[in-house]
Amino acid sequence: MAIRSCLVVLLPIALLLLAGSSLAAAQLQVGYYSKTCPNVEAIVRDEMKKIISAAPSLAGPLLRLHFHDCFVRGCDASVLLNSTEDNLAERDAKPNKSLRGFSSVERVKAKLEAACPNTVSCADVLTIMARDAVVLAKGPSWPVALGRRDGKVSSATEATNELPPAYGDIPLLTKIFASKNLDVKDLAVLSGAHTLGTAHCPSYADRLYNFSSAYTTDPSLDSEYADRLRTRCKSPDDKAMLSEMDPGSYKTFDTSYYRHVAKRRGLFQSDAALLTDATTREYVQRIATGKFDDVFFRDFSESMIKMGNVGVLTGAEGEIRKKCYIVN
Repeated sequence: MAIRSCLVVLLPIALLLLAGSSLAAAQLQVGYYSKTCPNVEAIVRDEMKKIISAAPSLAGPLLRLHFHDCFVRGCDASVLLNSTEDNLAERDAKPNKSLRGFSSVERVKAKLEAACPNTVSCADVLTIMARDAVVLAKGPSWPVALGRRDGKVSSATEATNELPPAYGDIPLLTKIFASKNLDVKDLAVLSGAHTLGTAHCPSYADRLYNFSSAYTTDPSLDSEYADRLRTRCKSPDDKAMLSEMDPGSYKTFDTSYYRHVAKRRGLFQSDAALLTDATTREYVQRIATGKFDDVFFRDFSESMIKMGNVGVLTGAEGEIRKKCYIVN
């Protein structure tokens, strides 16, 4: 009875939290800065063109920054904050050690501060940059509702506990996504972001070496692909070597990621897990045919809009940071 009573109490609380998040997201709007900083998106796009032109491989990392921000405390730019003497911030958590693109965010923020001082939040900057990274990598575009505020708290412990792990299976991943009001289709769709970027050896080495007592190599990984990965990742301790998450196409936003996953050539266990669930497997196999690129582009746009609404701060909450790496 005690457990049942507890559940009855907790359910309304969970619903209230989701409702509160939805109400905050409802305050976001396209054109939010139309009077206070009307050229915000043009300024970001112009700077992003220069950044991606000089370093095309940054598209993936900038998209990943937005993901890692939204999954911890919501899309509040807490991932951008530096650690202090008495606080280890998200960016220094183990899952975030390989994040890149922080200086690019500061570069764009500085341009906006020069044009519109104390106006555009770092959370909005990161959200626009993620969209533009996809567009500049030949992916889809979507309208970005703005009005997010910046958080003042950043915790490495929270990042470690809340980010979807590369080793995640479907039950774990769907649980994490559900906690952000994202469903199993969003999981299948947003995994497609792995079409961009690279990964360090330790994030997938456990699939190649001493996988379990029964298998040296993860049996869900194509053996020929595993052999190829071992030529690059020679030991689990190799922290320098990078592998493309979408081999041959890691700088271009397309559907080839799904073709790799369908052939059991996804880099992470979380990629392979998509084939173990009926819903995610059907999505992977459908997009892998190459006949539904437009469907994936539309789905990705919709899921990114949903993710960009997770846990946002609006109104008088949070602040508008002058510099994204430190609170005012």
